[in-house]
Amino acid sequence: MQERQLVLVLNCGSSSVKYKLYEMPGRKLISSDYLEQIKRDEYEKAIASIFEKLPLDDVSIIAHRVVHGGEAFKQSVIITDEVKQEIDRLSRFAPLHNPINLIGIEAAQKLRPEALHVAVFDTAFHQTMPPSSYLYAIPYEYYEKYGIRKYGFHGTSHRYVMNRAQEMMEIPKEKLRLISCHIGSGVSITAIRYGESLDTSMGMTPLAGLSMGTRSGNIDPGIIPYIEEIEGTDITGAMDVLNKRSGLLGVSGHSNDLRDVMKKAEEGDLRCQLAIDLFTTLLHKHIGLYLARLNGVDGIIFTAGIGENSPEVRQMVCAGLEFAGVILDNEANRKTKGEGFISSPYSPVKVMVIPTNEELVMATDAYQIYISSPEIALG
Repeated sequence: MQERQLVLVLNCGSSSVKYKLYEMPGRKLISSDYLEQIKRDEYEKAIASIFEKLPLDDVSIIAHRVVHGGEAFKQSVIITDEVKQEIDRLSRFAPLHNPINLIGIEAAQKLRPEALHVAVFDTAFHQTMPPSSYLYAIPYEYYEKYGIRKYGFHGTSHRYVMNRAQEMMEIPKEKLRLISCHIGSGVSITAIRYGESLDTSMGMTPLAGLSMGTRSGNIDPGIIPYIEEIEGTDITGAMDVLNKRSGLLGVSGHSNDLRDVMKKAEEGDLRCQLAIDLFTTLLHKHIGLYLARLNGVDGIIFTAGIGENSPEVRQMVCAGLEFAGVILDNEANRKTKGEGFISSPYSPVKVMVIPTNEELVMATDAYQIYISSPEIALG
């Protein structure tokens, strides 16, 4: 019988801290909370306030989300000084996230030094991509010397929904070709072949790929110096436009929240309707790309805030894919709340809504590391 342990999952974002406390191996959620609008110098205080609420003496394992693990981390690992140094080195690829992730790690280590601290990386799941998926067509030495390549993100989410999809479809993931659509304020699509990431839409940074809440996704790189010229700004200013003033917000001119944009579109706002059309068209096109990349597909998954809660987006994205065997059940699509199939019983391709649970994956990874390391378990 496996030993009962409490596992605390910490997710330090660019201005927030989310936590969940699980009892493992039963995967029972004990407590959770979400702290917002946190400034950089407040993270230690925020984490201390979380620890004050919890039965800290009973917490032996703490799992930390880290956005960028580069090529160094293909799976979750015990946090050592060397691991922290590598997370810091990779901050150049995720400057808004890795430094904050590291602050959270060090704050938690200070408050609970005797616990096992484990890093779980957004990029790890995508380390199975072949070079034909992750390399850019630029001088090869830029990859060799500087690590410039596609890394991909939302990997923990894509891994969770893949595992749920195999259970729902009652087919082992090793026999499935899946397209996982993580559609929230950040958006990424992953082509999963036989249990491994084959390709994904985000790139070296989370800016690449599809249109998002405030991010542009892929654009002609020649636009960047042109923005600098017409705005009278520098590269930092141009990147600020692409990261914070684009996507749904930039096209609609109204909001980065799809619900607000849809409400305005229903009232006749043409810019908001255009933002929705562009958003869903890019998703539709990318699914088509991965249909080709996978040589067909067995299942399509919608997850994250928009993917789980917007039947309108799901319908628009899937419309026209009937030729590829994707046939929605319109009533199921409208009525599904939470997990379920939204494809017709006659659809060769199964379409699913699966609420993501990245924190549960993190807790499971950390617990598995704990029980597989007897010297740690024995203290």
